[in-house]
Amino acid sequence: MRALVVLLAGVAFLSACSSIHTQRDPKVDLGHYREFFVEHRLSDDRRIDEAIVDELKALGRNASAGPMTMMPQSADAIVTYQDEWAWDFKSYLIQLNIQIRDSRRERIVATGNYQQPSMFTKKPPQVIHAILAPLLKPR
Repeated sequence: MRALVVLLAGVAFLSACSSIHTQRDPKVDLGHYREFFVEHRLSDDRRIDEAIVDELKALGRNASAGPMTMMPQSADAIVTYQDEWAWDFKSYLIQLNIQIRDSRRERIVATGNYQQPSMFTKKPPQVIHAILAPLLKPR
């Protein structure tokens, strides 16, 4: 019986594994980027763009969201994202990709990716923090 409990605990632990990968251009200091614009996806009914804006503000940056036609002239960076959800008795986030582009050069300067293939997942604000915090930390 004890072996069965240990086995089930191990399976539960392994099924809850997630991966987060972040990468930023080593030539670019994201500390100089003060104003971010998050492009709102028309299919986003879970307000991921607003959660990204909230996290950017918590990290000390100015941020806003909306369609690209609403991007302020003063924006230093454009943040785009793709989220993927699954449903197994509840809806849960299984993948989130975030890209940060320089608004003037239209060049990707940082990316972050989260994957969680099981229903034991983190809430979107936790995932967004786990991606953005390492990307925007000072060097």
